[in-house]
Amino acid sequence: MDMNSKLQAIHDWGSQWQVSFAANKTQAMVVSRSPAASDVMKDRIIMNNTALPLEDFISILGVDIDNELRFNRHVRRICKTASLKVTALRRASHLLNPQGILTLYKSQIRPHLEYASLAWSSTAPTNLNRLDKIEKRALRLIQEASNPGHIDSLEHRRDVGALTVLHKAQVQQVPHLSSLRLPPHGRERSTRTVHSNRLLVEVPRSRSSQHQRTFSARAARLWNAFTSTTDVAEMTTQQVKTAAHRWRSKKPSPLYLLYTHGDT
Repeated sequence: MDMNSKLQAIHDWGSQWQVSFAANKTQAMVVSRSPAASDVMKDRIIMNNTALPLEDFISILGVDIDNELRFNRHVRRICKTASLKVTALRRASHLLNPQGILTLYKSQIRPHLEYASLAWSSTAPTNLNRLDKIEKRALRLIQEASNPGHIDSLEHRRDVGALTVLHKAQVQQVPHLSSLRLPPHGRERSTRTVHSNRLLVEVPRSRSSQHQRTFSARAARLWNAFTSTTDVAEMTTQQVKTAAHRWRSKKPSPLYLLYTHGDT
């Protein structure tokens, strides 16, 4: 098995350089929607002559990645953490002015709701709605005290983040983001509204609604719609972020971007 040969190579490298890799501390997980997939692979992933047990989920840098890539467990966990903090904020809100409440929300609650969001953005809409409800609870505390003006939604911030990251990958050619690069659009077209036609990318074909929500699929649709009206070829990261924020504030309905299969 190719996986076992790679694990053996890691073990051999460790032995050569006096670095110990403990098999009993190594996690393995089979990513599949099939319930039988884990059974097929049971006791077949070997590291240093030890069969690695298969996990239902693995936590990597604070993100709970489950074997079906649904991210239900991760969203439940961050919802619980953020909800407790909203409750604590509500209890202390009478001691704070509206700006203080907003500052605490942005620094102590919102980071939980959007940490590594581009990695788990393919989660079900019901999970995203749970995050939105927690945000509304926090913002309601501010609105009860005064009119805070417009505050960007979590979806808005995720979309701006996706466009900014894709700009780094596609235009700036940042090396560590090379795996996120998308192939250029194969068909040329010329219209007065297209300023950066050469930056259009191929939208990955999706056979499920979950795949349509993945970073590569959703970001590709957003990117094509964004770059069709905005020339980002010479922009800096901050300029792209600002432009994406303005564009996202008046972009078409999310349903249009979610279910459009053709080219933008």
